[in-house]
Amino acid sequence: MSFSQEAVAELHSIMEQSIAADGKATASTVPGAALVVVGRDGEELFAHAAGKSNIRLQDPLTLESVMWMASCTKMVAGLACMQLVERGELKLDDVAQVEELCPELKDVKVLKDDRTFEDKKRGITLRMLLTHTSGFGNTFFEETLRDWSMPAGIDELAGDIRDVFKIPLRFQPGERWMYGTGIDWAGIVLQRKTGLSLNDYIQKNICQPLGLENINFLPTQAMKKNLATMHARQADGTLVPRDPPARRPLVVETPEEIASIFHGGGAGLFASPRDYSRILAVLLNDGTCPKTGAKLLAKATVDEMFTNQIPQFPDFGRQGIPAAKPDLTNPLPDLYPVAGNPPQGWGLTFMLSGANPVTGRSDKTAYWAGLGNTYWWCDREQGVAGFVGAQILPFLDPAVVDLWWKLEAAVFKNLPKA
Repeated sequence: MSFSQEAVAELHSIMEQSIAADGKATASTVPGAALVVVGRDGEELFAHAAGKSNIRLQDPLTLESVMWMASCTKMVAGLACMQLVERGELKLDDVAQVEELCPELKDVKVLKDDRTFEDKKRGITLRMLLTHTSGFGNTFFEETLRDWSMPAGIDELAGDIRDVFKIPLRFQPGERWMYGTGIDWAGIVLQRKTGLSLNDYIQKNICQPLGLENINFLPTQAMKKNLATMHARQADGTLVPRDPPARRPLVVETPEEIASIFHGGGAGLFASPRDYSRILAVLLNDGTCPKTGAKLLAKATVDEMFTNQIPQFPDFGRQGIPAAKPDLTNPLPDLYPVAGNPPQGWGLTFMLSGANPVTGRSDKTAYWAGLGNTYWWCDREQGVAGFVGAQILPFLDPAVVDLWWKLEAAVFKNLPKA
């Protein structure tokens, strides 16, 4: 499968039109962006980076530029957990196993809307943690948690496990869907089961088999040299460089400092667009890397990951998510709007968007995104996956979202017909 010259030219044009001219961004432009599109065979159908890594500087953004993946981490952490499930070392529905590995979850309380607490009525399973039905939220998407945490506050992105430990439940396990720190806890379950840090496990069992050197919770010196700058969108639409929310992993030096970093399965990875897309190709190819031949998962396990785990909540993504911390996120009225409001689905760590006639996705498509405006999709029916990335806060930046949808629509429009 390959794109025509006309398709490649169209994708190039869409990207270049989105780039700020002369380092002066408007509300409809970005400093730089990257797109990588891969097929089931692992070959890149299209790969291009445009613009600058930093709006103030002339360093180009490249396909090797390292981005903070934020919640794009979740898919990788989920893949790691499902390797252990496949081997029988972890179980998706075993409360006793989770509580044995994470005794902190035995007595965690439920924070009610009136800011009083009640005991939880049932235990938490790994499946709940991977599907955001365990009861955990987070403070930048949930106003009650944010207010309860004040005045000291909680920073789930800082790389400190104590922040994750502080967060109470917001509802009884299994009774709702709420985006939160469940996958951070799933990573803790994995760490305690294997005796390895989440980073060490992923390096050994995912990155090394795929030959990936630019995915890490603790960026190497080579990755740091290619690190893209985070930007903040101002009220007038302009952009200015800002410190990355996940800064500590970038500056720790001593063994003690390095050991103190929490490898959050929810948001801790840094990666290059190219390396991240190699993992998407594994999902397209039913769990086996089409380039190295390494089998990360069985097809049946990938099928389970792409199966809707929460059919009882068909409108979970339409409940709306507020911008509890507006410097980090814009409000999310609908996680993935589709005409006619068909039932929504959630697999094991990602949304199952269903078919979308606007972009051309089939109903066998998963997707998710990261707070710094990184977005991926994986259409197993049509055999194509893609990653669109920029480094801008707050999340759901209108210019990046517009670019993502235009690029995705162009990709599907130009797919070679079988």
